[in-house]
Amino acid sequence: MSGRYAPSPTGDLHIGNLRTALLAWAFARREGLGFHMRMEDLDERSRAEFYSRQLDDMSALGIDWDGDVLYQSSRLDRYTEVFESLRERDLLFECYCTRRELADVASAPHRPPGSYPGTCRNLSEAEREAGRAKLEGMNRGPAYRLKTDVLELTVQDRIAGEYTGAVDDFVIRRGDGAFAYNFVAVVDDGDYAITQIVRADDLLSSAPRQVYLQRLLGFETPEYIHVPLVVNLEGARLAKRDGAVTIADLAEFGWGAEDVRALLLESLGLPADAQPADISPEAIPREPWPLDVSALEQGPSPARQD
Repeated sequence: MSGRYAPSPTGDLHIGNLRTALLAWAFARREGLGFHMRMEDLDERSRAEFYSRQLDDMSALGIDWDGDVLYQSSRLDRYTEVFESLRERDLLFECYCTRRELADVASAPHRPPGSYPGTCRNLSEAEREAGRAKLEGMNRGPAYRLKTDVLELTVQDRIAGEYTGAVDDFVIRRGDGAFAYNFVAVVDDGDYAITQIVRADDLLSSAPRQVYLQRLLGFETPEYIHVPLVVNLEGARLAKRDGAVTIADLAEFGWGAEDVRALLLESLGLPADAQPADISPEAIPREPWPLDVSALEQGPSPARQD
């Protein structure tokens, strides 16, 4: 029984990432669970230097984890094994749609807005050959999508309560051969007995797809806890372009790791010395945290440094 945090090593973690990581760690430790660290490094933008920098930043905030860090790039054989098992069960189909074609086509009737319209699900062999030929001219292969038999699914979230979202024929493997996020995340969580998933609430809409796939693969469904985002003063999700939002950036303005931790705890309504036992999913704010980055660039407040 464990929780986990799973960053992508494509850059330094910013305040929003670190706040979610701190909550994921605290919720797991509060409930006596293990806590695992997973690097979702299948993204082509992943760089080795970011592995250690992300891990060092989390350690500096007091976040620890059990066992070795798991790197998804070391598990390609396992993903291939599960992919082939789905194909043998006739649960996958080739999709020849380009991004432009998907953007241009409207959703099929009776499907939720924005969901895959089933364009390639029931093609003839001749149509499939034509699709492969089209993509071959683009130096890519077909994507593989999961054949689903529901339009939506209701999941339970500890903060959001019941949430009903779309379950379309989502991608398992992309046309460039890379396995999709929802697929590898479900396989990793199932294989490593993850029983609690804490992540930002902009990912809530993907939970029904993941739960559907968990059931297909025979995995138990973990407890989901989707926590509010950190946003800029315009209400958009915080990003590095907003200014000094990483530990390294903030250090130039006099912030130490202990100051950043105190800031994150303050945003949760907690004192700087709060421990996991003090951090409850039921007690954290429900609204996004608007962060004034320009104020951070004035340095940590005297009260926070005490």
